[in-house]
Amino acid sequence: MSVNAKHLATFILGAAAGVAAHKYLQSEEGEKLLEDLKTKANNLKSEAEGTIDKVPEYFEELKAKGADTLKSNFPDAEAFFKDLYEKFVGGKGTAAEGTEVTPNPDPIS
Repeated sequence: MSVNAKHLATFILGAAAGVAAHKYLQSEEGEKLLEDLKTKANNLKSEAEGTIDKVPEYFEELKAKGADTLKSNFPDAEAFFKDLYEKFVGGKGTAAEGTEVTPNPDPIS
């Protein structure tokens, strides 16, 4: 791969931008900017860690509210889903004699 003038100019401009950024960050304003960024990053990190601890509780609450809402707005939904489940799972064949049949789980609890 040959190095042409466009590549060389891009490298020089990038190096110049790096030097300018370094000079700015060494100034008083740059140090203040870095401290502000560090503070904001630490605040976001602690907020994210707190949120991670709350996620399981949130999904349990969401599951319970969703099931309650479904049962209250569509009272026949549970029976419908049980029948539908039986059609797909129960109708695939019969169990051989002597084998244990596991009960079907309740789809909405």
